[in-house]
Amino acid sequence: MGQLRLILRLLVIQKTLFRYGLEDVVRETHLFRSVGWIYRFIPRGPYPESLGVRIRLALEELGPIFVKFGQAVSTRRDLLPVDIADELAKLQDQVPPFDSIEALNILSSEFGKKAEEIFADFEQIPLAAASVAQVHSATLHTGESVVVKILRPDARLSIERDLKVLYAIAKLAERYWSDGHRLRPVEVIKEFEKTILKELDLLREAANATQLKKNFKDSKKLYVPEIYWDYCRKNILTMEHVKGVPISDVKALRDAGTNIKRLAENGVEIFFTQVFQHNFFHADMHPGNIFVDISNPENPRYIAIDFGIVGSLSPSNQHYLAGNFLAFFKQDYNRVAQLHVDSGWVPSSTHIAELEASIRAVCEPIFNKPLKDISFGLVLLRLFDTARKFDMEVQPQLVLLQKTLLNVEGLGRELYPDLDLWSTAQPVLQEWMKQRTDPRAHVKRFIQNWPQISEDLVQLPDAIHQIIKNILEEAREEKPHKNSSKKKSQQNIFIERISILPGMFLIVVGALWMGTEIIPVWPAWYITGLGIVWAFLANHSKNS
Repeated sequence: MGQLRLILRLLVIQKTLFRYGLEDVVRETHLFRSVGWIYRFIPRGPYPESLGVRIRLALEELGPIFVKFGQAVSTRRDLLPVDIADELAKLQDQVPPFDSIEALNILSSEFGKKAEEIFADFEQIPLAAASVAQVHSATLHTGESVVVKILRPDARLSIERDLKVLYAIAKLAERYWSDGHRLRPVEVIKEFEKTILKELDLLREAANATQLKKNFKDSKKLYVPEIYWDYCRKNILTMEHVKGVPISDVKALRDAGTNIKRLAENGVEIFFTQVFQHNFFHADMHPGNIFVDISNPENPRYIAIDFGIVGSLSPSNQHYLAGNFLAFFKQDYNRVAQLHVDSGWVPSSTHIAELEASIRAVCEPIFNKPLKDISFGLVLLRLFDTARKFDMEVQPQLVLLQKTLLNVEGLGRELYPDLDLWSTAQPVLQEWMKQRTDPRAHVKRFIQNWPQISEDLVQLPDAIHQIIKNILEEAREEKPHKNSSKKKSQQNIFIERISILPGMFLIVVGALWMGTEIIPVWPAWYITGLGIVWAFLANHSKNS
C-alpha cells in the first residue's frame, strides 16, 4: 500500500507540473516516461501568468517541502532570472493559511482550556502563514503583546509523505546520474530530513531563540524576541511581538532615512560573529524572517524571527573554514588547496599542485573585478565545478553554512549593491584567528574541556593496573629455567615490559587532547609522537 501511495504521489507531482505549463520538467524526468503520453490529455494553456508565477503556484500546491525548496532557491539571484527569484520570494510569507477554527482547537487541546482563558485577546486572522506553521497576534492576561506560532495540523504527514518521494528520486539519481556518487543525493536528503523534522518541534525552536538571545544580549545590531515558555508546547510557540520594517521593503527603509550601508555591513558582521564567535548561527535568514528596527535610523537594528533551523560547526571545521576565507582573499591558492586536503574535504591522495592550479584558473578572473562586485554564489558555483575533478564530496555539515552565506550576501546586496562583503568580514575572521592562537585562549579551552579530560583520566589508573596485571601474569607463565639465572630473567622481563608504560601514558594523553578538538593540535601530536618513540625504544631495548 505504501509503494502504491508513493507512485500515486509521483504521478500527482508530474501532473501538477504539467498543469502549470512546466512540461519540460516532466519530459526530462525519467520516472514514468513510459506513460508520458497520458499527459497529452490533461487540459493546459494558455498561460497568462509568467513562468515565475507558475513555478510558485505549483510549489504552493505541492506542499510544505516544495515550498521549502522554493524558499531555499529564492535567494540565488546569481543563478535565477530576476522575475523568477521575485516570485519565489513571495513563498516566504504568502502561503495560504489553514482554518482559524483548527488553530483554536489546537490551542484548546494542548492547554486544556479555551483560547480566551489562555489569552486576554487572540486574533483569529493570522498575521502570516508559512509552509509548516502560521502566526496569530495575541495579548497575555498580564498585558504583554505576543505572537503565537501554531504548527499546521497536517504538516508532519505531508512532509513525511514527500520525503519518501524525495528519497525515491534521490536513489534514482544516485544510480543513474553521473555526479550521483560524488554528490550523495540520498545523504543530502537525510540531512534535509533532519533539518525539516526539527522545524516541527516548536519547543526546540524556542530553545534556539533563547540561546541566540543570550548570545546577543545587549547587542545594538541584532534583537531576538523574548520567549514565553509557559505558553509554549511542541506544536505551539509564544514569543514577544516585536514590530519592524521587512528587510525586503528597501523603499520604506530609505524613506525612513535608514543608514542602508551600515545596515548591510551589520548583517555580514552578525553572520560571521554567529559562525566564528558563537558557533551557533541562524540558518534560515530569508527575507521573511528578518525585520529592521528603525527607531534609530542612523543605527538600525536587525530583528530575527523563526529559529527552527540553526547550525554549528566543529572547532576543526571552523578553523579550516576561516583559514580558507583568509587565504582565498589573499589569493594564496596553494594554502586554499592545502587546507582542502588537510580538512579531508578532498581525498588525501589529491595532488596539491594540480588542485592549486585549478583553483587559480577559476578564481583569477573573478579577482579582476572590484571586491564589491565579487559574488560568493558565483565563486562557490565555479569551485563546485572544479571540485568534480578532485572527487570533492558534499559536506553535509557545511551545507547550512553555505546556504546562509548566500542568503546574507543576497540580502546585503539587495540593500546596498556596493557592499564589500570581504572588507566587512575580514576583521571578524582575523580577530577570531588571533584569539585561537592566543596561549590564554588555549588555557581557557583546556579548562573548559577539563571535566571530560578528568573523567577520562580517572579511568587511566584502572587501565594501567590492568596492563601491569597482564604483564605479571604473562611473566609467571614463562617456563621455568633450569639454570640459576631464572629469577633474574623474570625480573628483567617485568622491568622491560613496565618500561613501555610511560610511552603508553603519553599516547593516551595525546589522544585525549586531540579528542577535545582544541586548535591547534600540534602539542597533542608532539605528546603522542613522544609516546610512540618511547614505546618503540623500550620495545627495541627488550628485543636487543
